[in-house]
Amino acid sequence: MSTLPTPQSPESVFTYGAPQLKFGPGAADEIGYDLSLTGAKRVLVVTDPGVAEAGVAQRVADQMGQFAIEAIVWDGTHVEPTDDSLREAVDYGRSNGPWDAFVAVGGGSSIDTAKAINLMTSNEGELMDYINAPVGGGKAPQNPLKPLVAVPTTTGTGSESTTICVLDVLSLKVKTGISHARLRPTMAVIDPMVTLTQPAGVTAAAGMDILCHALESYTARPYTSYEHKQPHERVPYCGSNPIADMWSEKALALLAGSFRTAVHDGDNLDARADMALAATFAGMGFGNAGVHIPHANAYPIAGRVKDFHPKDYPSHEPMVPHGMSVSLTAPEAFRFTFDADPERHLKAARLLAAGADKNYDCVPDAELLPTVLIDLMRDIDIPNGCGAVGYDSSDISDLVEGTMKQQRLLTTSPKPVTEEDIAGIFERSLNLW
Repeated sequence: MSTLPTPQSPESVFTYGAPQLKFGPGAADEIGYDLSLTGAKRVLVVTDPGVAEAGVAQRVADQMGQFAIEAIVWDGTHVEPTDDSLREAVDYGRSNGPWDAFVAVGGGSSIDTAKAINLMTSNEGELMDYINAPVGGGKAPQNPLKPLVAVPTTTGTGSESTTICVLDVLSLKVKTGISHARLRPTMAVIDPMVTLTQPAGVTAAAGMDILCHALESYTARPYTSYEHKQPHERVPYCGSNPIADMWSEKALALLAGSFRTAVHDGDNLDARADMALAATFAGMGFGNAGVHIPHANAYPIAGRVKDFHPKDYPSHEPMVPHGMSVSLTAPEAFRFTFDADPERHLKAARLLAAGADKNYDCVPDAELLPTVLIDLMRDIDIPNGCGAVGYDSSDISDLVEGTMKQQRLLTTSPKPVTEEDIAGIFERSLNLW
């Protein structure tokens, strides 16, 4: 008879979760039918002003009427949500409820806002109670949430697959999140037709988020490297594992063949479809394995923005889009983690390099993934490191402080990381080429 693991034993169990998935052109027109199966009669459709103006959210809402569902569109989502914008959204949801279900139509900002409304209209307390410790209280929801259908109009965040709601805490100038299995959408509806209006700058930045999701989850510390957990201690981020690896590898292969085309030829439906599928697959990977250093660095890069205005984003406020902020230290982060598992880094680089019109045979192994990443970033017009979005050496100590608050992410790194390590990554990322 085998011996049961003890708390001191290596972990022997990994978990996997994913939403129901509906994919293909026209999929967004079937949401009324899907929600009718839940018995929903009153639904809040959460979107942002740009998507609302394009008419996509109202189209989704209108087709619910044939199933006797009252759908109300709320277009108050803030691009790159903040604690203030989420409180406004929650106040609207609480004041105008009750709701039987929610539909999020938009990018990760709309999906994350819908997650927050769903959480806070189903549970008591304030938003800060549920934000990850040490920034917030880290409280777990006590009550089940209502059905949430996520319809991404951008190809990047993978939020339609994940248990994470990301936000800026303005008073602390830091990006953080709420993480719990109950936040995962019930269904992800991936319709490439609704992504065709995504401009090149947004496609590039959001696509780098897909790429880093796949790379970080694929290179995350393995689930067997953790101490054995009791059932109640298990969290969605459990480390790299065979199922998450499969999704990450597939996402990388799709990106290799479609990313550059989607940026430079936005009307190419095949490339758009591959990007949409890659975003969801990468979400299924990192939503279970976790992400690490590039995402931890991204939070203070975005949270401490000075006066950077990204190409093709409608906001008049300074911002570094999430996917862009993740990418800016990725080459140096993966140069740092290479020796933790060289073969994984090389395999990821070779998958991605398949889409580049370049021969990498002479590139040293430790430089291959950073080189492939930098070549891609240059091809799609991502800024040249943290310096290109307004930071210099005098900002590094503040950026490091913000990164070190992201211990939920840093514990997923394949090797231990110190403040000095992070400072070096930031310093070397001020200019990447």
